[in-house]
Formats: sequence, C-alpha cells, structure tokens
Amino acid sequence: MVDLKGQYSKIKEAVDDSVLEVLDSTAYINGPKVHEFQKNLEHYLGVKHVIPCANGTDALQIAMMGLGLKPGDEVITADFTFAATVEVIALLQLTPVLVDVDPVTFNIDVDAVKKAITPKTKAIVPVHLFGMCANMEAIMSIAEDHNLYVIEDNAQAIGSNYTYSDGRKVKAGTIGHVASTSFFPSKNLGCYGDGGAIFTNNDDLAHTIRGIVNHGMYERYHHDVVGVNSRLDSIQAAILDIKLKNLDSYNKARLKAANAYDDAFKGNENIVTPFREPIENSHVFHQYTLRILNSDRDALVKHLNEQGIPCGVYYPIPLHRQKAYQDSRYNEADFKVTNQLVKEVISLPMHTELDDEQIEFITSTVIKFVNS
Repeated sequence: MVDLKGQYSKIKEAVDDSVLEVLDSTAYINGPKVHEFQKNLEHYLGVKHVIPCANGTDALQIAMMGLGLKPGDEVITADFTFAATVEVIALLQLTPVLVDVDPVTFNIDVDAVKKAITPKTKAIVPVHLFGMCANMEAIMSIAEDHNLYVIEDNAQAIGSNYTYSDGRKVKAGTIGHVASTSFFPSKNLGCYGDGGAIFTNNDDLAHTIRGIVNHGMYERYHHDVVGVNSRLDSIQAAILDIKLKNLDSYNKARLKAANAYDDAFKGNENIVTPFREPIENSHVFHQYTLRILNSDRDALVKHLNEQGIPCGVYYPIPLHRQKAYQDSRYNEADFKVTNQLVKEVISLPMHTELDDEQIEFITSTVIKFVNS
C-alpha cells in the first residue's frame, strides 16, 4: 500500500546525516531538532503553535485534556473513521456521540451534527478523512452558535487546503480551536516510528498543552497541571523536518497517481471514484478509496490479493457497531450512509512512488473483475 523504502532511497543521504547528527549530539528528547521541526511546521501550516507529541492518538487526547473537558461531556464525531478518534473520548470518560457521514465526501454530515447537539454537548471532532477537509465553515458556524469547541482530527489530511466561501485558503488543521495529527510512517508526512502533534492559534491553550505533554511540568519537578509523558523524540523530528521540505512534492505525486486512477475508471458504472473540490491540494489522497457498486467488494479484495495487489478496507465495521462503543442510544436508521459505505469501499495502493505500469496493472485488474 505504501512504498516507504522507495521514498527513503531518494532522501537517504539527508536523513542519515540528520539522524547521525542527533546521535552525535545525544540530545534525544526535546532536543534542537524537535524545536527546529516545530518552527518549520508552524511556518508551513500558518499556525501560531505546533506542540509535538509521541503519536496521533495522544495528540487527540491531549487536545481534549487541554480544553478542560469533563467526564460526561458529550463529544460529537463521525461514525466512519478509525477507532482512535472515539477511543480517546471514552478514555477521558467523556461521552462519544457518533453521527453519520456525507455519502459524497465521506466526511462528517453537518445536518447530523446539528441534530445530535444537546445541552451536554461540549465539542465536535470533524475527521478530515482520506485527505480532504470536512465542511469546516459550516462546522465552525454551528460551534459558534452553540458555544462548542472544534477539535480537528487531521491525521490523514496534512498539507491539504480548505477554501472558504469567500475564497480564502487555509491549511487543514488550522481552522478549529485545536487540531491533532499523526506522523505514523504511512501518513503523507510520516516518520520512521511513532509521532504526532497538536496545532492551535490560542496562546493560553498552547501553554496548557505544552505542560500536559511533559508530565504537567513547565519547570522541572514543578507539576502545575495533570499531564502525560508524550514527547516526539529528536530522531523522528530530524526525519520529519527533511520530509516536511518534500511534503508538497509528495502530495503532488499522490495527486498525479489519483488522476491516473480517475482516468482509468472514468465512465465505469460499477466504480465511484473519490470526490474532490476543483482546487489545488483540496485532497491530498492519504488514501485513494473507491466505492464498488453492483459487485462483491470482498471478493474483489480477495482477487486483488491473489494477484499480488495490496488493498485495504477502511473501514469494515462502523464504530457504533464495535463492541467497545455500542450504545443503546444509537438507531441504525441514523447511520444509513456509513452502513452502506462499509460494504462498498476499497482503498488501492497510494504513495509517492507509484508508476504508470503499476497503476495500469492495478486498474485493469479492478476493471476486469467488476465488469465480469
């Protein structure tokens, strides 16, 4: 699904030199490389504060801790996403409220959000799924009307652009009150281990979060807030800083592959290709996800695997049906889109090293199967 080795070969010298520099300095935790990457990412995103941490799941949890959410507070998020989004809500003894998604974008359904708000609602977590922003202008308007926090889950969309109705463009993860991202190796901006970060333009919130990620300390052995141990190590920061310089070119390579996929599948009534806005970098294609109609998706997965073509189903089970998150409050009628998507979606290989020959083999194999 991702050719990390091929990508590494092109930046090997720079990565190796930077890692050796960290080893030579012995500044392994919170060293100069971490601060350098933080500043460069702030500049790239156009956000005031980036707080690196150990992984994307921690980033979400710490963002919620920083906002001071209390047990029993309701947090609305999408049913169709990876479990980490709802996992941290439950871990903090908050109440997850799952809602359906839009059938075109796969992102959280704005009307469903409105219907889910109660006096206990305190936050909304839109997930920018597969590489494209949720409808943030509408979500921020809802949040303002109801005095709610917005926490962007930007694990899959770093580098993507969101365009307001007045034409203003901003980067994903810079719109809500706070945002989180993951630097898991397969991400568009991925390290060679675990890593994550929190973004915010709020000075006070940034100060609180900086304490939380480091055991609640601003001064050594003075614990001012309840914190956790969640720090990005210097080796990962050194790697990420090099890859950040290449992020736009990585995203362009993904777009080129997505365009080739689109062209191959164009006009096929059994295949729905990913929606995107006609704006540069509106979709950065962390995943290239099809909907398969009039055919057996699971049989296609088996067939592709037999042909040596990796693929993924993101996601096969809605969160509201997961054993850990089942709740009598949920009504299946409220999840019509998610329940349909889990039967239809399939993600094809998507990375910076895809070439024309690989794409032709993948697409011809898919087309031959669904047309048979």
